[in-house]
Amino acid sequence: MTVVTLQVLEGLERGRTLYNLTPPITIGREDDNDVRLNDERVSRFHVKIQEDSGRLILTDLQSTNGTQVNGHPVQMRVLQVGDQLLIGRCLVLFGSAEEITNRAIERRQQEDSNPSDPTLSVSGDSVYEESLKDENDLLSAAFHNLQEEDFPELFPLGRPESPINLSAIQRAQISDILAFIHDQIRSVILAGAENKSSRLKPDGTYNVTWEGWQQLLALEMHMASYLKRIAEPD
Repeated sequence: MTVVTLQVLEGLERGRTLYNLTPPITIGREDDNDVRLNDERVSRFHVKIQEDSGRLILTDLQSTNGTQVNGHPVQMRVLQVGDQLLIGRCLVLFGSAEEITNRAIERRQQEDSNPSDPTLSVSGDSVYEESLKDENDLLSAAFHNLQEEDFPELFPLGRPESPINLSAIQRAQISDILAFIHDQIRSVILAGAENKSSRLKPDGTYNVTWEGWQQLLALEMHMASYLKRIAEPD
């Protein structure tokens, strides 16, 4: 049986630790919640933590002020030990001190034993770049040998429909992926908007064409729509 520890770091409940909570767990301002937070910015039923396929999923229950995980607004998230949840004005640490320490030790051991593992290395690390050099050369050569007609339109009927009949863990994982893509695209758009003069080329284009820029904007809107649909609570 999975048990959860929550530690309140900031807010009116600061210093409070809740041990041995068993999912599903609701957190909110009302007495009927498994965890009640005394904060007017916390909704009556603010978030839910449930277990699926051995992983713990946080879902915002359409709260008024939203929920943040590690400083980012989320509607759904597969929780990891050490995550910081901002619920109202309460900053809640997910996991016990022992769990967080063990995770840090495991992470360090993985980094020491896999210095060139792309999932453990920081982008730009010389070891990481060297480990991918040969593979990138092969990919570049392959793409140069292909013509434009070798790449048919992937979705000739337009954008795909939203996924249906997913389990809770599938919804959370897809939500995480789309949130990452959304954040990356948004950063590109903001960078381009702030540095138009430096990115302008003699032929009147940026690093991408104007049409490509519009496609990025449209894609961002589609991603935001997908995120909302996937993360809607049952």
